Amino acid sequence: MPSRRHIREAVVQFLYCADLEGGADPAELRGPFWDFVTESDRRSLLLATFRTVHHLAHGREGRLVEFAERHLIANTLLSAWPLAESLKTDLKRIAELESGWSSSLAKMERLPKDDDDASVAESFNTALRLFFKLDRELAAARKRFLEGLEDFPALRGQLEAVTASIRRLQRISDRLRMVEEPEKFPEQADLARLRDSKAEIHALRKKADELVDAILAMKEQIDATLAAVVENFSPERIDPVDRAILRLGTYEILHAATPPKVAINEAIELAKRFGTTDSKRFVNGVLDKIAKQTATTSESQDVL
Repeated sequence: MPSRRHIREAVVQFLYCADLEGGADPAELRGPFWDFVTESDRRSLLLATFRTVHHLAHGREGRLVEFAERHLIANTLLSAWPLAESLKTDLKRIAELESGWSSSLAKMERLPKDDDDASVAESFNTALRLFFKLDRELAAARKRFLEGLEDFPALRGQLEAVTASIRRLQRISDRLRMVEEPEKFPEQADLARLRDSKAEIHALRKKADELVDAILAMKEQIDATLAAVVENFSPERIDPVDRAILRLGTYEILHAATPPKVAINEAIELAKRFGTTDSKRFVNGVLDKIAKQTATTSESQDVL
């Protein structure tokens, strides 16, 4: 699962980007933002997915050669059965899709894998999406043929060889469904890396989005608090990075029950990472004032 630091860094980056977009609807920013923030992680996941697909394809060529030979014989047999024309059509479609499957995999094998994160993620994301779509279509064609054959008992024995080849190829597709959606197959230990990587990316986005939504819901109150503390400054005049960090820190102190010392120390670390040389001192001073005011207010309420 993503660390608290990782989540908060993503939140600061989103708040910063949202301000740069002039206050556009955060929902419209999330897709492009998360594509950017998770580029490196997605690249690693997509390459790991491709390598798993490539591994599963080992030995497929032998099965495919076997199918091609048996397909020709089956096609001849079906030509003598006018009532089984649909079977002949389905078998032809399977052969076409099997060829397309091989071509699709070959194209992926030629894709550059050492370019920058964005280009690799984009190219493999597109290629894998199309590949899995093709494989699902192929699986559906196989199923149609096998189910259609049930209506022709006299042909089952004659077509047993080609149906055996089809089932052998389908076993690879069954495995590919697990690779495409490893989270649905927790019992598959060999897919743990893919499963964990997808879960990590999903959890980071979910937790960061939840925190962003909470901050944006309280934005007016947070900004009013900042405006009252920062002398001669309104929040809009604060550096965008510092403003994002301060909004996060203020929210945590006022509304998230985060211990002030923890919130301030973490905000300082964010300022060191994303801010200017003056950000650390500025963020520390502002949040310290807010924390002290909050403590004073709480004490007064306790007395009352």
